[in-house]
Order: sequence, then C-alpha cells, then structure tokens
Amino acid sequence: MRIAVNVNGRLSDDGHATISVFDHGFLYGEGVYETLRTYDRRPFLLDRHLNRLRASAAAIGLAVPLDDAAFAARIDATMAAVDVAEPAERYIRLVLTRGVGDLSYDPGSCPHPSLVIIVRPHREVVPAVQARGVAVVVSSILRNHPEALSPRIKSNNLLNNALAMQEALRAGADEALMCNYRGEIAECAQSNVFLVRDGEALTPPLATGLLEGVTRNLLFEIGPEIGIPVRERTLRLEEIDTADEIFITSTTREVLPVTTLDGRPVGSGAPGPVTRELAEAFRRRSRSAA
Repeated sequence: MRIAVNVNGRLSDDGHATISVFDHGFLYGEGVYETLRTYDRRPFLLDRHLNRLRASAAAIGLAVPLDDAAFAARIDATMAAVDVAEPAERYIRLVLTRGVGDLSYDPGSCPHPSLVIIVRPHREVVPAVQARGVAVVVSSILRNHPEALSPRIKSNNLLNNALAMQEALRAGADEALMCNYRGEIAECAQSNVFLVRDGEALTPPLATGLLEGVTRNLLFEIGPEIGIPVRERTLRLEEIDTADEIFITSTTREVLPVTTLDGRPVGSGAPGPVTRELAEAFRRRSRSAA
C-alpha cells in the first residue's frame, strides 16, 4: 500500500482506516500529535518527538498508552506496510486523542485513548525551492493567547494555524508569519522563524507564545558547532526590514530560506550565507544520524 494507517494497532490502507465519530478527537479536538520524517528509513529524533508528545498530552490530562519501545515497534510495523520504493523516505504522523466517549466534556467518559499512526512517502523540498527560497506574508490572525490555549501544546486544535495559512495561500504565499497579542513575532503557521542580523540567527523565545520546534532546538546545538551564534530574542515586525536574512525551520522543511515577505525582498532577495550554512550543517547532522 502507498499509505499505511495504524489505528490502535490495526493496520489498513488510507481508504479503509476508520475511527469512531464519538471519538473526542473528532468531536472536540481533544488530542495531540507529532510529525516526523525518516532519513535512510529511520525516524529522525524520535525520542525528542515522543518527549514532546508526552508533554503535550500531560498538559491536557491525556494518558499515553505506549512506552517509547512500543511506540517505535508500532511505527516500524506501520512503515513496513508501505510498499512503494520511491521516494525512499517516509512521513510519519502520530495522533493521540482522548478516545471514544459520551457527548460530554467529561474525560472520564473516555476510558481508552485512540492512537493513530499514518505513514506515507515523504515529499522532499525540491532543490529549486531551496535555491530560490519561499514567500511569506504577515498574517492578520494572531497566535493563540497562551492563557487561552497554549501554543506550546502541539494539539489537534489547529484552526488558529489553518486560518493564518489560508490567508497566506490566498495571497499566493508559502507560509504565514504570526504575531502574538503584544505584537511580537511568534512563529509561522507551520514552522518556527529565525531572523539573521550581523551573522547571528535570532528566534523568538518560548515566552512569546510558540511551539518549541524540534528542528528549532537542534539549531541551538548545530549553530555553535559551525561558528554561528543561535539565540533567543524578542523580535518585532519593524525589525524585519533590517534583517539580513530570514529562514524557517520544521521537520518536513528542514532549514528553508525566506526571500520575500509581504512581496518585498528579504535582504538581497536570495538565500543568505548564514541560512545556507545552517541548512547544510543540518543536512549533515540528519544524514549522519541515519
């Protein structure tokens, strides 16, 4: 099968996978998720993704039914069911929900959480996009207030992000930059964001209200290894026009240059040297871990 779906240990293809309409993930969006990819058919940084999944689940009082070894075994079994040879790498989505229960907000009505694993061929960022960079627009949609729904929870409640991304797509852009309620840059709809100034890569701190990206965190390790300072700093929109470079990070996009923002060129209008060096260092790290 081209796409394999594992629902609570039951394997099927995408056309036959089912989950109850009474699952609270469907009814109320009560659930968390993680997105991974493979290098050389091995899930990259699986331990970090599972740690974040557990932290997100704990934040909404959701039990995680498997330990890390059992998670890895179930992921492997799902990957083995995907029988297409190309592309070689795999996209993996883990979805954990409250489970089936009454039409009620009471979590006690859901005795068993639901765990869904989706595996399909991974779509790499094509070299032409990496070479020219992507277009980003500033969204009118603010990132969720942390005291309303914490962005640090990687939850299935993605309407905030989806509305921002829809706005970007209508504008012909590839990504939406979102600010918090104080007007500070937070993150993008599907990625973390970095501004480069004077050779430093700067990214908003967690207190701004953003998801702590796994790829984002890895750059704090990779940057110093190649002589590029990577640090957190509160950023505001007016700083964008003076940025030398901008790039975004995510599991599926890796390190990707931003060359236009709201239709205006960023820096020289081409991927900058700091972005290129970090992207190459990330590629070396991910391939060496495979």
